[in-house]
Amino acid sequence: MVTAHPAFAVTMPEGVASRVSADAARPARHTPTGVVVVTDRRQALRPLVDVVAAAVSAGARAVLLREKDLPRGQRLRIAVALRELLRPVGGLLIVAGQDTLDGEALHLRAGAVAPLGRPHLLGRSCHDAAELAALSTEDYVTLSPVFASRSKPGYGPALAPIGLRRLCPRAGRPVLALGGIERPEQVAACRESGASGVAVMGALMRAEDPADAYARLRAGWDGVCDGSGRGTGTVIA
Repeated sequence: MVTAHPAFAVTMPEGVASRVSADAARPARHTPTGVVVVTDRRQALRPLVDVVAAAVSAGARAVLLREKDLPRGQRLRIAVALRELLRPVGGLLIVAGQDTLDGEALHLRAGAVAPLGRPHLLGRSCHDAAELAALSTEDYVTLSPVFASRSKPGYGPALAPIGLRRLCPRAGRPVLALGGIERPEQVAACRESGASGVAVMGALMRAEDPADAYARLRAGWDGVCDGSGRGTGTVIA
């Protein structure tokens, strides 16, 4: 395929040209950035919706709903409640799995076939260069595990910030760092390594004060930390 220009013409391989054309035709999408909340009711110290509400009060604007073991009806009720929390602040709910639960954002596991009827926002879990190379129309990806994870012990070797830095450019789209992120300095390291955001589950679900925990992680993203490397809790809007 040849792309014309008044001054010159550039010839691109057919596959690349098709992908560029498809990307240009897609409307802009609100991809998750910053500190993204990932749910796990089994780790939560209080009702799941209350944990998310606390994080939203501290600045959370994107939530990834897991709870894939629940019946659809029960999971849908949680999704509705979370959307009600996020709507007033312009937030985004992403649903893990094949069912958007009447929403518009979906996150697929590595290797999963995308459902018919592409959702408005589509993300995918990735863990290495091979999975990144297999991406097609996904809007964003997660890369994991960046650090050793208490939520999923023994889940593959940790990429570490150096691995994240190496893989982010290969994604060709925004990357959320995932896995073992519990401290502000880890959040800062992920941002410095090229991530567009971090996805955090255990450190928020297990927190006695989820609002404070979120604020500290957000401070790490915003670069507001005290001398010890701990977030001060200050949130920059």
